[in-house]
Amino acid sequence: MRLERPFVRLPILFDATRLANEVAALPQSAWVPHPDRVPGNAAVRLISADGGENDVLGGTMRPTRWLAAMPYARQVLASCGVVWGRARLMRLAAGARVPEHADVGHYWCARVRVHLPVVTDPAVLVHCGGEALHMAAGAAWVLDTWRRHRVENASAVDRIHLVADTEGSAAFGSMARGGAPPHGPWQSVAWTPTRDAAPLTEADRSVPIMPAADVQALVDTLRGELVASPATGDGVSRVRRLDQVLARFALEWRHLCARHGTDGSGRSDFIRCGQALHVLVQQCAAGVAMRTNGVSALRVVEARLLPQLVA
Repeated sequence: MRLERPFVRLPILFDATRLANEVAALPQSAWVPHPDRVPGNAAVRLISADGGENDVLGGTMRPTRWLAAMPYARQVLASCGVVWGRARLMRLAAGARVPEHADVGHYWCARVRVHLPVVTDPAVLVHCGGEALHMAAGAAWVLDTWRRHRVENASAVDRIHLVADTEGSAAFGSMARGGAPPHGPWQSVAWTPTRDAAPLTEADRSVPIMPAADVQALVDTLRGELVASPATGDGVSRVRRLDQVLARFALEWRHLCARHGTDGSGRSDFIRCGQALHVLVQQCAAGVAMRTNGVSALRVVEARLLPQLVA
């Protein structure tokens, strides 16, 4: 999901001290290495596929045993009124960093990541879209991960954020567009001992074949981002060629969906169509990138579109 600004502060306040106490009560065995093995990064899985110890990005998402042991964390997540995908505690060791990158996978097409800082220090900075920000404990933030971003912990403490992914809702979208007051009232999440909250979590929505409307939306977004790399002499013509290739592919996919439906019939035809697109993109995508983050068009097509076409 694209945001209008690199950072948006949500009008939500929570008790960082209480949440930090719940984090401190977790056993050390709850912490696992970052899935990308980034040095100094560790995580506790709070919502995952089937509630298991995994980093799967699809399927039926359920609370893990660690979230079951954190009643206030459940209340904070439930208070946002959205459906959550993957959620984790993310620990960045003192002196460690998260290298600059952009999230270009299909998972991020419609989702944003909400950051709830639990333990932090003013020397912890998040860089996104050319801006730098310290996210104070007890606040709630969203950053545009389609833009290039990185994190630096120049402090002497381990930074811990609760990070949770969501496609949002109408009310959440209004918060994300307007940001924190004066655009709206603050929502303070007070601890309620008698409340056993259950955060909403994503259902499994996988389908055998990606519907034509979804493919069209993806293709339209990619076409709107295509730019020539400065060092490419014939970049304009390559952009035009790749734009035509993507447009024709969307029409061909629509034709196949009309013929076979999306229940898995005609699977081989869909596979051949995707393979043909891959070959053409490899031939004409050199020197073409995304306007916002500079990531190569080939990499984005391979990450955001091709793996999702056929389950």
